[in-house]
Amino acid sequence: MNKPSLLLASPRRILIGALISVSGGFSLTPTALAAGASEQANIEVMIRQLNALEDSARRSATIASEPGQRYHFDYERLAGDIQRVRQGLQEYLTPSRAQPRDPAELAGKYTLTGGRMP
Repeated sequence: MNKPSLLLASPRRILIGALISVSGGFSLTPTALAAGASEQANIEVMIRQLNALEDSARRSATIASEPGQRYHFDYERLAGDIQRVRQGLQEYLTPSRAQPRDPAELAGKYTLTGGRMP
């Protein structure tokens, strides 16, 4: 039986934990958040990828959409969710002490109906 690589499972576990923590599922203590060197490197890669995604979304938002479209992508909402995930990852890397959890949830729906763009 093949076991999943710890290197592959670890970032996924961390991202899920960060998303749950950011979305208000539970709060982890700083001792539970102590990141090893490889884990820290993986999280830093995730943060760089979020930065690239945010840049791509910002560029896409400036491109004029075709007139008369019924649905538009909500880039502002996406940017807010990217920021929340990035903040959760950064807080994981630099825990100072146990903090009250942030109960705000990710928006998750990025479709705007109607003929207007934000």
